[in-house]
Amino acid sequence: MKFFHISDLHIGLKLMNKDLSEDQKYILDEIVKEVRDKKPDAIVIAGDVYNNSVPSSDAIEIFDGFISKLVAVAPKMHIMVISGNHDSAVRINQFRKVLSGYNLHLIGLPPKRADEYIEKVVLEDEYGKVNFYLLPFVRPSFVKNVFGLDENENNLSYNEALHRLIERENIDEDERNVLVSHQYYLPLGKNPEEVERMDSEIKSVGNIDLVDADILERFDYSALGHIHKPWKLIGDCHRYCGTPLACSVSEAGQEKGIVMVEMLEKGRINTEVLPLKPLRNIKVVRGRLEEVLMMGSEDYVTVILTEDDTTDVDAADRIRERFPNLLEIRREAAKKVNSKSLTEISDELSEIDNCRAFLSEMNAEEEKILIEIINGLKGV
Repeated sequence: MKFFHISDLHIGLKLMNKDLSEDQKYILDEIVKEVRDKKPDAIVIAGDVYNNSVPSSDAIEIFDGFISKLVAVAPKMHIMVISGNHDSAVRINQFRKVLSGYNLHLIGLPPKRADEYIEKVVLEDEYGKVNFYLLPFVRPSFVKNVFGLDENENNLSYNEALHRLIERENIDEDERNVLVSHQYYLPLGKNPEEVERMDSEIKSVGNIDLVDADILERFDYSALGHIHKPWKLIGDCHRYCGTPLACSVSEAGQEKGIVMVEMLEKGRINTEVLPLKPLRNIKVVRGRLEEVLMMGSEDYVTVILTEDDTTDVDAADRIRERFPNLLEIRREAAKKVNSKSLTEISDELSEIDNCRAFLSEMNAEEEKILIEIINGLKGV
């Protein structure tokens, strides 16, 4: 049994107001090519199909095109999709029963009544059954009609809710079992502060959404979504695959890919990451103005200028000309002058340095305007 594990498509995402539609179509087409070449029996999408709970018509069209292409190149392949915290659970859940008859399993809602259980899709190969448990993003309020409230008449914690949901399943551990889930799992004993989270992720206050990962050990493989950086949670078989396309500058330089999972007889699993190369990378370019200009690129770029050249009022325009997909221009903090901090106004500093000290951080456009005003007052 061979299947692909992907997650966090975030269709409709904008990167600092840059429309990523073209980039997302491209990377989804790359996934389709891998499906055509590798011929998996199934593909699982572990949540956050869309970036917004009310996706635009363009975003819906992109996802519809992706699913249509998957079906065209692999008509017998099972496609399993769960909702993530960015998705509308009700929208993903539409036509759930009808579509399951066509090997398309769209699961938006977890069990919400005592007689409901986690959706299970059973596939078979020469070694027997493989049971896929499809558990979309769970908020404790979703399952209060299943388990009730705690002793203080409050909703259960995320950790308790997830453990109870999974523990009530009749999982035959002699068979091969796969969990598809979109939550924030953490190995026991690991500090949440040790986990590198990306700027594009929604982070809860106080890590209230944290779930102990010990519950995953009941499964042979956990196909997880929610964390944007690829992360092996417990060995090779309980892991976050990460986003197929970088969603923020903090993901610059990360290797993205599809996790291809091959399940042999019980206890034997092979995994391999199939690299995905984007249409455009996200980069951080750092240096003096003239050095930066020599590194012009079509990629999405954040420029960090290491030296303030206030005499070049056209610096921003020159940078934009060399970087058509420029995201932002940052400047490193001004250096101290004569051992005095620039947080103090001083006659020893230039007009522009005194303005920087008074106004704190300015972006490149604001600084350009300020220089023009100062030069105008001086009659330059």
